[in-house]
Amino acid sequence: MVLTKDDDVRIAHSRDASGLEMLPDSVARASSSDDVMTVVQDAIATGTPVTPAGSQTSMTGASITDRGTLLSLSAMKRIIDIDPMQRIARVEPGLTIGDLNRVLAETGLHFAPDPTSENDATIGGAVACNASGARTLRHGPTRAHVVGLEVVHADGVKSRYTRPGLEKNTVGYAIGQDPVDWFIGSEGTLGIVVGADLRLTPLPLQPVGLAIPFDTTSSALAFVVSARQQLDDGTGRQPRCLEYFDHHALDIAGRASSRPWPGAEAMVYVEDDAGHGTLDDVLDEWLALAERHEALAADIRVYDGAQALRDARVMRHAVPAEMNERGDKFRVNGGRKVSTDWAVPYRLLGDALDASAAACRTFGAPEPVTYGHAGNGHPHQNFIAEDASALRKIYDAVEDTLNRVIALGGTVSAEHGLGKLKRDWLMLQVPPRQVEAMRALKHSLDPRGLLSPGNIL
Repeated sequence: MVLTKDDDVRIAHSRDASGLEMLPDSVARASSSDDVMTVVQDAIATGTPVTPAGSQTSMTGASITDRGTLLSLSAMKRIIDIDPMQRIARVEPGLTIGDLNRVLAETGLHFAPDPTSENDATIGGAVACNASGARTLRHGPTRAHVVGLEVVHADGVKSRYTRPGLEKNTVGYAIGQDPVDWFIGSEGTLGIVVGADLRLTPLPLQPVGLAIPFDTTSSALAFVVSARQQLDDGTGRQPRCLEYFDHHALDIAGRASSRPWPGAEAMVYVEDDAGHGTLDDVLDEWLALAERHEALAADIRVYDGAQALRDARVMRHAVPAEMNERGDKFRVNGGRKVSTDWAVPYRLLGDALDASAAACRTFGAPEPVTYGHAGNGHPHQNFIAEDASALRKIYDAVEDTLNRVIALGGTVSAEHGLGKLKRDWLMLQVPPRQVEAMRALKHSLDPRGLLSPGNIL
């Protein structure tokens, strides 16, 4: 274990994908759970806060701090065991999802949650914010795939928790029945995850992707509703993702793939598994649904085979990557990228996007680039603030949008967590009594408030 106050090392750990910058007092780089225990025990003795971090891809500032020690877990990246029969992998938190899945491919299995940045996102980070991705539409978020955790608590003691695996249990409050769930989505505030047992899923037999362009946003969203309904009803095709691109995102995706979609106002990217039918049958069914919703059928593109699907993923990832680059240019002026993470019931996504557009007009905010998980009612809206004044307008528009999202039965954050950027929006959604229950759990597990100060609460 290395603990340093070297300026270059501290600066190297002072930024994540949120656009915020916070300089830690020191950086500790752990290579084992014993190292983590030592850091926490030393922190107790000195009253020093500790914020764990992996590859620092957080969109909310959860993996940076300006208080105490930044504890890097990125060197803890071993695959301890893979049990293909039980479909369980035991891994360390610094392992990236991409590296895990490349190893698992040889067994015909994979870890299904798929954040867009899977080659950078770590297992520990995915657990910390209950990460999800495009294929969460079928497979669910990280929580559904974690069967056990090894955690270093705020008193420096390490514990292992395993899900009970019971179909029935009436012992005590629900919150106490499965402590694994305490730590998933807790953003490092309740304990430091140093190991995870993950449930694995068989790889699809013959995945295929389709990029389906539309000349109106309403047609694209109506297509999403129909496709999602098939998944819910168990009728027709069973997509594993339904990703939306507005015209701004579509422009970026088209340039990234060197193949623009002229005349398209929006696009929906679909992935399906043709393993239980012929590829022609799968394509015919999707084409029929697309044509019923007035898609630009002549411009539909098919991604068949591993390389083509990787190309599609690169195309999708080009949108947030370019927006990050744009935002970085304006840091010097007090600006940056602002990324939202709200979600509504999928049938109401069009209403929520209309509310966002109205809020932007009201507050003079720039039009966002909108893309993402429409099948879950969960888009990402990326704004670029060129200076501090524009940043304020964007935040006013976003907060107004969030109030409307909540009125539609939605959430202020669907997969990125709250971190430091979004913690003030917790009270927009969660009643005071629930917040107090959260504070009680935090106090019980971290009475001195040393773990990840400033995240969530």
